[in-house]
Amino acid sequence: MAIAESQLGYHTDPARSYCNKYSAYWGAGTACAHGLRSEEWCADFAAWVWRKGGAQFTYGYTSSDLNAASGSFYLWALAHGTWHPVTSGYTPQPGDAAVYGLDPTSGTAAHVAIVTGYATGARGPDVVNGDGDRTGFSVVEAGTDQYKADTPGSSAPLSGYASPIAPKQAHP
Repeated sequence: MAIAESQLGYHTDPARSYCNKYSAYWGAGTACAHGLRSEEWCADFAAWVWRKGGAQFTYGYTSSDLNAASGSFYLWALAHGTWHPVTSGYTPQPGDAAVYGLDPTSGTAAHVAIVTGYATGARGPDVVNGDGDRTGFSVVEAGTDQYKADTPGSSAPLSGYASPIAPKQAHP
């Protein structure tokens, strides 16, 4: 997905902080210098990508809203009928949100990333991670065949996919 890929290399400012523009876009987290906001931001990044791509959702804190919690993508998708467990046989589509380390009982998850592609036979999708840690601290980076979360010290497996809802098209 071009919107997510256009952000590759973005990193927090200052380095080794969570101060980022995606949380600032939503007014989430605590204030930093230069108008940025600080919090772990993989879900804020994924929501930002969806919004820039035209997806319809509310950013807020009810069970059917998206927010800074990775698990909000699972809860939102359940409420809107777009959740696809990894065991369902669903082929992820560019723009889907891949959810990792889901605890469905509590609605929490370890990480979320934006799907950019999927190779037949792969264990996981190709993704763009906001707040990734493989190439540096708190950076937007790409991952291929990502079947585990791109989070430090975590082995959170891929749990499933949330598909966005596109805006309704007007008919002439």
